[in-house]
Amino acid sequence: MKMKKISFLLVLLMGIVNAQKLTPAEISIISQGEISTALPIYQTTDGHQHKTLLSLSSEIDPTDPQTAVLVKRMKESLLSTDGGVGIAAPQVGINRKVIWVQRFDKQGEPLEYFINPVIVWKSDIQNLGPEGDLSIPDFRDQFYRSKVIQLEYVDLKGQKYSEIVEGFTAVIFQHEIDHLFGILISDKKEREKNEAYKKVDAYQKSDLMRR
Repeated sequence: MKMKKISFLLVLLMGIVNAQKLTPAEISIISQGEISTALPIYQTTDGHQHKTLLSLSSEIDPTDPQTAVLVKRMKESLLSTDGGVGIAAPQVGINRKVIWVQRFDKQGEPLEYFINPVIVWKSDIQNLGPEGDLSIPDFRDQFYRSKVIQLEYVDLKGQKYSEIVEGFTAVIFQHEIDHLFGILISDKKEREKNEAYKKVDAYQKSDLMRR
Protein backbone atom coordinates (compact mmCIF):
# COMPACT_ATOMS: atom_id res chain seq x y z
CA MET A 1 0.00 0.00 0.00
CA LYS A 2 2.86 2.38 0.84
CA MET A 3 4.53 1.69 -2.51
CA LYS A 4 1.21 2.32 -4.27
CA LYS A 5 0.85 5.71 -2.55
CA ILE A 6 4.39 6.69 -3.53
CA SER A 7 3.72 5.63 -7.11
CA PHE A 8 0.49 7.66 -7.17
CA LEU A 9 2.31 10.74 -5.86
CA LEU A 10 4.99 10.40 -8.53
CA VAL A 11 2.39 10.06 -11.27
CA LEU A 12 0.52 13.13 -10.04
CA LEU A 13 3.68 15.20 -9.70
CA MET A 14 4.78 14.22 -13.21
CA GLY A 15 1.32 15.05 -14.49
CA ILE A 16 1.36 18.53 -12.97
CA VAL A 17 4.85 19.20 -14.26
CA ASN A 18 3.97 17.93 -17.72
CA ALA A 19 0.57 19.63 -17.86
CA GLN A 20 0.74 22.06 -20.71
CA LYS A 21 -0.27 25.62 -20.03
CA LEU A 22 -3.70 26.57 -21.26
CA THR A 23 -3.57 27.79 -24.82
CA PRO A 24 -4.76 31.28 -25.86
CA ALA A 25 -7.74 29.60 -27.54
CA GLU A 26 -8.66 27.76 -24.32
CA ILE A 27 -8.27 30.93 -22.24
CA SER A 28 -10.46 32.77 -24.72
CA ILE A 29 -13.25 30.20 -24.26
CA ILE A 30 -12.92 30.17 -20.47
CA SER A 31 -12.97 33.97 -20.19
CA GLN A 32 -15.72 34.74 -22.68
CA GLY A 33 -18.68 36.47 -21.05
CA GLU A 34 -19.13 36.98 -17.33
CA ILE A 35 -17.05 34.76 -15.04
CA SER A 36 -20.10 33.94 -12.93
CA THR A 37 -22.14 32.66 -15.90
CA ALA A 38 -22.44 29.29 -17.59
CA LEU A 39 -20.36 28.28 -20.58
CA PRO A 40 -22.34 26.90 -23.55
CA ILE A 41 -22.57 23.10 -23.60
CA TYR A 42 -21.18 21.56 -26.78
CA GLN A 43 -23.46 19.39 -28.92
CA THR A 44 -22.76 16.47 -31.26
CA THR A 45 -25.09 18.07 -33.80
CA ASP A 46 -22.43 20.71 -34.51
CA GLY A 47 -19.47 19.39 -36.52
CA HIS A 48 -16.77 21.48 -34.79
CA GLN A 49 -18.17 20.82 -31.33
CA HIS A 50 -18.52 17.10 -32.04
CA LYS A 51 -14.82 16.95 -32.97
CA THR A 52 -13.92 18.53 -29.62
CA LEU A 53 -16.10 16.00 -27.79
CA LEU A 54 -14.26 13.15 -29.53
CA SER A 55 -10.78 14.50 -28.71
CA LEU A 56 -8.48 13.25 -25.95
CA SER A 57 -8.15 15.59 -22.96
CA SER A 58 -4.84 16.44 -21.29
CA GLU A 59 -4.04 17.20 -17.67
CA ILE A 60 -4.45 20.71 -16.34
CA ASP A 61 -2.42 22.69 -13.80
CA PRO A 62 -4.72 22.86 -10.75
CA THR A 63 -3.04 26.02 -9.43
CA ASP A 64 -3.43 28.03 -12.65
CA PRO A 65 -5.93 30.87 -11.92
CA GLN A 66 -7.72 30.06 -15.18
CA THR A 67 -8.38 26.55 -13.90
CA ALA A 68 -10.41 27.99 -11.03
CA VAL A 69 -12.43 30.06 -13.50
CA LEU A 70 -13.07 26.99 -15.65
CA VAL A 71 -14.20 24.99 -12.61
CA LYS A 72 -16.60 27.73 -11.52
CA ARG A 73 -18.11 28.21 -14.97
CA MET A 74 -18.49 24.46 -15.52
CA LYS A 75 -20.58 24.30 -12.37
CA GLU A 76 -22.80 27.07 -13.70
CA SER A 77 -23.15 25.15 -16.97
CA LEU A 78 -24.26 22.05 -15.09
CA LEU A 79 -26.70 24.02 -12.94
CA SER A 80 -28.21 25.54 -16.09
CA THR A 81 -29.36 22.11 -17.29
CA ASP A 82 -32.61 20.34 -16.55
CA GLY A 83 -31.55 17.61 -14.16
CA GLY A 84 -27.92 17.11 -15.24
CA VAL A 85 -25.83 15.21 -12.67
CA GLY A 86 -22.36 15.58 -14.16
CA ILE A 87 -20.31 17.45 -16.73
CA ALA A 88 -16.80 17.21 -18.19
CA ALA A 89 -14.59 20.01 -19.53
CA PRO A 90 -14.79 18.81 -23.17
CA GLN A 91 -18.52 19.51 -22.97
CA VAL A 92 -17.76 23.21 -22.66
CA GLY A 93 -15.08 23.14 -25.35
CA ILE A 94 -11.98 22.55 -23.22
CA ASN A 95 -10.10 19.27 -23.69
CA ARG A 96 -8.73 19.20 -20.16
CA LYS A 97 -9.24 16.77 -17.29
CA VAL A 98 -11.84 18.49 -15.14
CA ILE A 99 -15.25 17.11 -14.17
CA TRP A 100 -18.20 17.90 -11.90
CA VAL A 101 -20.26 15.12 -10.33
CA GLN A 102 -23.33 15.13 -8.13
CA ARG A 103 -22.51 13.02 -5.09
CA PHE A 104 -25.63 10.94 -4.46
CA ASP A 105 -23.47 8.93 -2.07
CA LYS A 106 -23.13 11.87 0.35
CA GLN A 107 -25.58 13.60 2.63
CA GLY A 108 -27.21 16.52 0.85
CA GLU A 109 -26.14 15.11 -2.55
CA PRO A 110 -23.64 17.95 -3.21
CA LEU A 111 -21.99 18.85 -6.51
CA GLU A 112 -18.20 18.38 -6.38
CA TYR A 113 -15.39 19.08 -8.84
CA PHE A 114 -12.43 16.79 -9.61
CA ILE A 115 -9.20 17.77 -11.35
CA ASN A 116 -7.10 15.24 -13.28
CA PRO A 117 -9.30 12.34 -12.08
CA VAL A 118 -8.08 8.79 -12.66
CA ILE A 119 -9.97 5.55 -12.09
CA VAL A 120 -7.27 3.19 -10.82
CA TRP A 121 -9.54 0.20 -10.15
CA LYS A 122 -13.00 -1.03 -11.18
CA SER A 123 -15.02 -3.89 -9.75
CA ASP A 124 -15.91 -6.85 -11.95
CA ILE A 125 -19.45 -6.63 -10.62
CA GLN A 126 -21.52 -4.36 -12.84
CA ASN A 127 -24.91 -2.67 -12.84
CA LEU A 128 -27.13 -2.12 -15.85
CA GLY A 129 -28.90 1.20 -16.16
CA PRO A 130 -30.03 4.00 -18.49
CA GLU A 131 -27.77 6.88 -19.44
CA GLY A 132 -28.26 10.07 -21.38
CA ASP A 133 -25.85 12.88 -22.20
CA LEU A 134 -26.12 16.66 -22.10
CA SER A 135 -24.17 16.81 -25.38
CA ILE A 136 -26.20 14.23 -27.31
CA PRO A 137 -29.77 15.31 -28.06
CA ASP A 138 -32.51 12.69 -27.87
CA PHE A 139 -30.22 9.75 -27.07
CA ARG A 140 -30.69 7.36 -24.18
CA ASP A 141 -29.79 3.71 -23.77
CA GLN A 142 -28.85 0.99 -21.29
CA PHE A 143 -25.22 0.49 -20.25
CA TYR A 144 -23.26 -1.74 -17.93
CA ARG A 145 -20.91 0.05 -15.51
CA SER A 146 -18.73 -1.19 -12.66
CA LYS A 147 -20.52 -1.02 -9.33
CA VAL A 148 -17.45 0.14 -7.38
CA ILE A 149 -14.42 2.20 -8.43
CA GLN A 150 -11.30 3.61 -6.82
CA LEU A 151 -10.74 7.23 -7.81
CA GLU A 152 -7.65 9.44 -7.50
CA TYR A 153 -7.61 13.18 -8.19
CA VAL A 154 -6.44 16.63 -7.01
CA ASP A 155 -8.18 19.84 -5.98
CA LEU A 156 -7.47 23.48 -6.92
CA LYS A 157 -4.67 23.63 -4.36
CA GLY A 158 -2.97 20.57 -5.82
CA GLN A 159 -3.96 18.47 -2.80
CA LYS A 160 -4.16 14.79 -3.71
CA TYR A 161 -7.03 12.47 -2.80
CA SER A 162 -8.01 8.83 -3.20
CA GLU A 163 -11.41 7.35 -2.44
CA ILE A 164 -13.72 4.43 -3.09
CA VAL A 165 -17.03 5.27 -4.78
CA GLU A 166 -19.91 2.91 -5.44
CA GLY A 167 -23.41 2.70 -6.86
CA PHE A 168 -25.08 5.41 -8.87
CA THR A 169 -22.34 7.97 -8.15
CA ALA A 170 -19.69 5.56 -9.46
CA VAL A 171 -21.64 5.35 -12.71
CA ILE A 172 -21.59 9.14 -13.08
CA PHE A 173 -17.82 9.21 -12.52
CA GLN A 174 -17.27 6.54 -15.18
CA HIS A 175 -19.45 8.43 -17.66
CA GLU A 176 -17.70 11.77 -17.10
CA ILE A 177 -14.20 10.31 -17.19
CA ASP A 178 -15.12 8.60 -20.47
CA HIS A 179 -15.62 12.13 -21.84
CA LEU A 180 -11.98 12.90 -21.02
CA PHE A 181 -10.98 10.10 -23.38
CA GLY A 182 -13.31 11.26 -26.14
CA ILE A 183 -15.73 8.40 -25.48
CA LEU A 184 -19.41 9.20 -26.07
CA ILE A 185 -22.15 6.82 -25.00
CA SER A 186 -23.58 6.79 -28.55
CA ASP A 187 -20.27 5.35 -29.82
CA LYS A 188 -19.89 3.16 -26.75
CA LYS A 189 -23.18 1.44 -27.53
CA GLU A 190 -21.97 0.53 -31.02
CA ARG A 191 -18.79 -1.04 -29.62
CA GLU A 192 -20.65 -2.93 -26.90
CA LYS A 193 -22.85 -4.74 -29.40
CA ASN A 194 -20.05 -7.23 -29.93
CA GLU A 195 -19.29 -7.70 -26.23
CA ALA A 196 -20.96 -10.16 -23.88
CA TYR A 197 -22.03 -9.13 -20.39
CA LYS A 198 -23.62 -10.94 -17.51
CA LYS A 199 -26.28 -9.01 -15.64
CA VAL A 200 -25.39 -9.21 -11.95
CA ASP A 201 -27.47 -6.61 -10.19
CA ALA A 202 -30.55 -4.43 -10.55
CA TYR A 203 -29.91 -0.78 -11.33
CA GLN A 204 -31.33 1.84 -9.01
CA LYS A 205 -32.28 5.52 -9.41
CA SER A 206 -32.72 5.08 -13.14
CA ASP A 207 -35.04 8.07 -13.30
CA LEU A 208 -32.18 10.31 -12.19
CA MET A 209 -29.63 9.30 -14.80
CA ARG A 210 -29.07 12.16 -17.19
CA ARG A 211 -25.69 13.75 -17.81
